[in-house]
Order: sequence, then C-alpha cells, then structure tokens
Amino acid sequence: MAVFERAWRVPPDHPAFAGHFPGHPIVPGVVLLDHAVVLAGQHLGLQGGAWQVTQAKFLSPCGPGDELVFALQDGARGGVSFVVRCGDRDVASGSLQPSTP
Repeated sequence: MAVFERAWRVPPDHPAFAGHFPGHPIVPGVVLLDHAVVLAGQHLGLQGGAWQVTQAKFLSPCGPGDELVFALQDGARGGVSFVVRCGDRDVASGSLQPSTP
C-alpha cells in the first residue's frame, strides 16, 4: 500500500478562524476534511472529482500556525485512509471513497 504524505502549515489568517473560537481559534474539522480530499485527489489523479467521507474522527485540536502532516494510504475499492498529525499527536483520521456518478 502506497503512502502519500504532505505537510501543510495552517495560515494564521485562515478565514475559518473567524468563528472557531474567539480568543482560542481551532481549525474546524471540515477544513481538515477538505484538505484531505484535495490531497486524495492529487494522490489518485482524481482532482475535481466528488468524494464520500466514509469515516472521520477528530482527536485533538490544532490552531493557527500549526504544521500538519497528512498521511494518506491506498484503501479498498479505490479509496484512501488518512491520518493528520501535528508533531507527535494525531489530530484526525478517516477514510474517503471516490463517489460514483
């Protein structure tokens, strides 16, 4: 199974911080999922395709300026599983499946 890794430093001015949460901003789970979907598309050569989130767990918060490492691994039926890490802690994990038309 191939592993595809990419690092992403969360921009301190990311627009998602506007409501999550004043005084102690955290990256919303949907932003992590969106980034995982984009990377899965790059990894599998399916940019612009639709994806289904078949599983997602959000384990630890991350915030502005954090460097996140997304590790994707080939999964069943053309999908991928992913883990998002910040340093030595897991932030999120899950699996994605390309949608069928």
